[in-house]
Amino acid sequence: MIAYEDLKKLNARWEAGYKECLNNLLDSGWYILGEEVKEFEKEFAYFNNHSKYCIGVANGLDALILALRSLDLPKGSEVIVPSNTYIATILAILHNNLTPVLAEPDIATYNLSSKTIEPCLTSKTKAILVVHLYGKCCPMDEIINLAKERGIVVIEDCAQSHGARYKNQLCGTFGLIAGFSFYPTKNLGALGDGGAVITNDENVFEIVKQLRNYGSQVKYYNERIGYNSRLDELQAAFLRIKLRELDDINQHKRKLAALYLENLKDDFVKPQQHQDHFDVFHIFNVRHEQRDKLKEYLNKQDIGTEIHYPIPPHQQKALSELYKGRSFPISETIHRTTLSLPCSYCHNESDIHRVIEVMNSF
Repeated sequence: MIAYEDLKKLNARWEAGYKECLNNLLDSGWYILGEEVKEFEKEFAYFNNHSKYCIGVANGLDALILALRSLDLPKGSEVIVPSNTYIATILAILHNNLTPVLAEPDIATYNLSSKTIEPCLTSKTKAILVVHLYGKCCPMDEIINLAKERGIVVIEDCAQSHGARYKNQLCGTFGLIAGFSFYPTKNLGALGDGGAVITNDENVFEIVKQLRNYGSQVKYYNERIGYNSRLDELQAAFLRIKLRELDDINQHKRKLAALYLENLKDDFVKPQQHQDHFDVFHIFNVRHEQRDKLKEYLNKQDIGTEIHYPIPPHQQKALSELYKGRSFPISETIHRTTLSLPCSYCHNESDIHRVIEVMNSF
């Protein structure tokens, strides 16, 4: 069986280091916001183009919630977000009493561009929340230029794109703020939940740092209505180990993706490649009109796959009142036809050749 993902196998490489981290934590007696979090924040900021600030938080959703909250946008302000994103991006907007405006992505890249954003701009638009989906950066130069022209803030959802680059600049370093998730399946994945916010803005840094810890900078003195959203000390220690090898993880996934791109038949819509983009393939997706039959066929051949994601956000029950009666045909096409193939640090080239062989016989 070729599993879509095998986290036990993936993390076996670092098991000895993880156990040492646990022992060190037990010996230290300090479990929350200690040295491991501080050091990870320094190292992750440095990794991301020497960003000035990193704040470790509890998960990727909280990273986006706190990033938006730090802006203190007027209630009801519109925030543009891709119509095909994972629902977490939209939830972060709603939790801030803001209005998510769905923009259809470019069908070739699955990401927003200035061309897809511009028709959605109104006088109420205060921010653009771009999502670097599947591990591919949006074309950030044109998006940043558009935002500057309109006086709009750009926030980056980098949950799926650790280490991805556009024109040799790392994602998360274009806009005012970026949010990251360290969910276990991410390229930089913890052994539980975790997230981070990075920024070069000192004011944003100070606000998010307070918000994650009950709105407090000094213990028992609360300056803001805050949250309890702190990156766990043990997860920070685990992430420090993996961060040292993130480039190797990304290169491994890129090598597996290259096999798919070169050898899969053109019956499948494959990820678009361009010299300006350095993709890290958190997800290697293809599209096919008979997606469900293809998934079933692969499963019978002992090949695991996933669907990211089966239901577009505007059709989710939780958002039914917000987008009632509206259609987003590009998003609907993507969600109806997309299939994610095995492409993990736990897989080898032999695994991928087997998947290709079975795919091409469909």
